[in-house]
Amino acid sequence: MTLKTALLSTGAFLCVLSGTAKDRMTVDPNATNTETILHAWSWNFPEIGKNMKAIADAGFTMVQTSPVQHCYEPEGSGKKIFDDDVTEGNWYYYYQPTDWKVGNNIVGTREQMKAMMDSAAKYNIKVIVDVLPNHTAFDVDAVSDDFYNAVGGRDKMFHSGGLNPINNYGDREQCTLWAMGGLPDVNTENKDFQKYYLEFVNDLLGMGVKGFRYDTAKHIGVHSDPVDTEAGVKENDFWDVVTGRKSVKGVKLAMPYDSLFVYGEVLQDKGVPEDEYADYMGQTASGYGHVLREMLEKRNAQGLDVKGFHHQASPEYLTTWVESHDTYANAHESAHLTDEQIRQGWVYLTARQYGTPLFFSRPAGSTRKNYWGNNVLGARGNDEFMHPEVAAVNKFRMAMNGQKETVEIGDNGQVLLVNRGKKGAALVNISQSANKVNLPTTLPDGTYKDAVYGKEFKVKKGILTGIVAPERSYILLAKNVKLK
Repeated sequence: MTLKTALLSTGAFLCVLSGTAKDRMTVDPNATNTETILHAWSWNFPEIGKNMKAIADAGFTMVQTSPVQHCYEPEGSGKKIFDDDVTEGNWYYYYQPTDWKVGNNIVGTREQMKAMMDSAAKYNIKVIVDVLPNHTAFDVDAVSDDFYNAVGGRDKMFHSGGLNPINNYGDREQCTLWAMGGLPDVNTENKDFQKYYLEFVNDLLGMGVKGFRYDTAKHIGVHSDPVDTEAGVKENDFWDVVTGRKSVKGVKLAMPYDSLFVYGEVLQDKGVPEDEYADYMGQTASGYGHVLREMLEKRNAQGLDVKGFHHQASPEYLTTWVESHDTYANAHESAHLTDEQIRQGWVYLTARQYGTPLFFSRPAGSTRKNYWGNNVLGARGNDEFMHPEVAAVNKFRMAMNGQKETVEIGDNGQVLLVNRGKKGAALVNISQSANKVNLPTTLPDGTYKDAVYGKEFKVKKGILTGIVAPERSYILLAKNVKLK
């Protein structure tokens, strides 16, 4: 089947949105971000709920759940994070929607989610949910009749080329209208689908959810992308509907969009219109994560730009990470890095002025030879999210609200210093050897005792000196600053 395409010019699109879209492209040098996200990957609702106090005590302000909608659930699944024999389940099943209703055999029931939300409210933690409207399960027969009926039948569910596997991700027609990873591509411009999906979003908002991560967001078209006219589509307006700019069949986003935290998994690649996605939401700084991991692998920052965020959009609207669930569990790109390496990258990333950092919770019992660890779906991850260095930098980030950063890197590339005005600084040693520190700082002259280990450092004439232990970080605070 030949796919006809129609394009709207980007210029015309911007004219339509003039005065309504948040400017996420222009850097505000005075902006500071204080939020931090714990990605409770593959934890179920009861585990998240009973660990909410520990999450709050570790200084996290948001928890991101795994997908909560009905998903592919073959008999016997839901037990293991990964099963080579594919008999007891796999983590990626919950990324295969079969209906847009709350609850699945991995995260739990609607009632369990309500209990988790009550725990989050008690500890003032915002909950954001991973959503994935771009596709359905591989097995189209597993998709519920309710879902098919709601969108006008099976023939209305998918784009006209939605079962064709993408073979060129640089081709925006394929990227937005064909099957990503072989997953059938939903016709997200179908008004009945938009209504059904938006009712699910509004249901979550009614339960107290404060935001969303949009999985595979770059595979849902913006206005400049090809339009599936063979499926009767006139414009790519999915993002207009789900961000509250327009209603669909009498349904509109139930809360003001600007009151929510929303970001899209817009993995960076050639030809991706990052500027247009920025009109709708924050985005993932996947390129920056790659550079940070390269630094950690080399245990050296020399020759790498670890100060810039490697993205067109303003860094205050980026979600940043050292690793994500995809780099760990899918391609294993980051799974070989030790917990200590990830932790030092996290401290450096989180101490910074911009971005909203996300901490990926690795499986409990995982090692660099056994990535799945105890391999139990629904169980809490390992203890790293509670490590004193992680908790200290999370709280440091909140305490540094309003303080501009300067970043210094030692001559040998092994020590990084993030200064935050005259209120604080974070020191990170990414090497496996002790290092002497002799770096410019904006801290006032004096003696400083690290908030985690009690190690002393001195500042004289704007130069910070001391000795840092291998693979360790330190939080230094002015006398009038406390971590809460």
